[in-house]
Amino acid sequence: MRQTPGMASPLEEAVARIGDRWTLLVIDALLEGPLRFGELSDRVTGIAPNVLTSRLRQLERDGLVTASAYSARPARYAYELTGPGRDLADALALLSTWGARQSGRHEDVPHHEACGSAVEVRLWCPTCERHIDEDEAHSDVRL
Repeated sequence: MRQTPGMASPLEEAVARIGDRWTLLVIDALLEGPLRFGELSDRVTGIAPNVLTSRLRQLERDGLVTASAYSARPARYAYELTGPGRDLADALALLSTWGARQSGRHEDVPHHEACGSAVEVRLWCPTCERHIDEDEAHSDVRL
């Protein structure tokens, strides 16, 4: 992977923003829609309230989550993913599939309903409307 001296690689940038266990699980929980703090705490099993608060604040600063007040006294919020936050859905699906394969939980690997084969991710060019090989894709980042 090439990178400009003094600049973080795109992967380093992503890991710095969302690379810890709790952040990914909070984002995953919010993919289904807005949740209140207590609902998030219930869905992200094992997260301490102070850790959840910290992750939500960081996700807000990074522009991945918005907080909407639903009560002024006491102050209470519902949390929702922004567009960039929702853009992480595909990455989380890939990580989840990888985790299922590594743990031998093949029933959790996505399958094509018609034939039962495990699905694969392919590079797609929306302009040409076709799949492309890695050697056809150009980036300073390895795919």
